[in-house]
Amino acid sequence: MLTFLMLTAFSVLTSLTGGMPAPLLTRWLVLKGGSLQVIGSTNINKFTCSINGYSNADTITVYKNTGDNESVPLKGILNLDVSLFDCRNPVMTGDLRKTLKSKEYPRLKIKFLNLNKFPDLGSQTDYITGNVDIELAGVIKRFEVNYKFYRDREKTIHLIGERDVNFSDFNLTPPRKLGGMIKTDNKLKVQFELGMKSL
Repeated sequence: MLTFLMLTAFSVLTSLTGGMPAPLLTRWLVLKGGSLQVIGSTNINKFTCSINGYSNADTITVYKNTGDNESVPLKGILNLDVSLFDCRNPVMTGDLRKTLKSKEYPRLKIKFLNLNKFPDLGSQTDYITGNVDIELAGVIKRFEVNYKFYRDREKTIHLIGERDVNFSDFNLTPPRKLGGMIKTDNKLKVQFELGMKSL
């Protein structure tokens, strides 16, 4: 009778959780000092705007692949303060923050979903891809990101991600100045770099 009750409870728990959770592979602690930058251009020049010194003590959890899909599931979110964007030009900085609706939507979020394989941290550099959800100005979009992984002599894991996005992906209009004479291109290159330690 006890065995029957235990099996029944396990069955109910499994149905509620959507199946067995993937076994844990490792956890990466995100170290202070990470950065994110967006690189864009106007009809007259290029610009770079950055958020430097990311300081949240976030953790990215990596799970073992248990199915036929070769991807490695991830769990972790970066929360970035949009008002910290700095374009090294006060007018441009203000224009970008206004365009990104920083007062209404103060956070840019990057949610890690998976990697196409577990990085080879024993090699000099490993290039892989993965999917993320980016939330900006109240809109969530899924993107495939190109990653570069490497581990330095202090065993710090460096993750560098890169992806092109458009203002229009998030229902945003690129900023313009001087009656429309200066026009910002729709496309932006987003790059972020994190230092991590295995837990």
